[in-house]
Amino acid sequence: MHKYVLLAHVLGATVWTGGHLVLAIAILPPVMRQRSPEALRTFESAYEKIGMPALGVQVVTGLWLAYTLVPDVRAWFTADDDLSRLILVKLALLAATVLVAVDARLRIIPRLSPQTLPAMARRIVTVTVLSVLFVAIGVTFRVGSLL
Repeated sequence: MHKYVLLAHVLGATVWTGGHLVLAIAILPPVMRQRSPEALRTFESAYEKIGMPALGVQVVTGLWLAYTLVPDVRAWFTADDDLSRLILVKLALLAATVLVAVDARLRIIPRLSPQTLPAMARRIVTVTVLSVLFVAIGVTFRVGSLL
């Protein structure tokens, strides 16, 4: 069962992080040059259909994987060992991602315009960086620190 849950987690990370990298690197620069949010709206509406479920899969499978590694949920927040620290970092990244995404969804996207594009771009770049950090921390569960 573990290998299937891990596979689902990695596939979710692939969709989530890959989509945000495409958005930040390929879609966002021309949107900012042209000061036209339409391409951004088009990408977001298409990507959201697979991106949000992918994030949901990551959350569910991530919690399951964390529980199999450290069954005492309270220990996740003590950072007493390497595994608890990694779990705590992943939870902090998740909280930051949710905060940025909710802020974008409630404050920026409803009034997306050429004037609000820079604020949206900052949120896109932030979520993309958080996504890459999610992957980097996830890799450390298997191979140790990347630093």
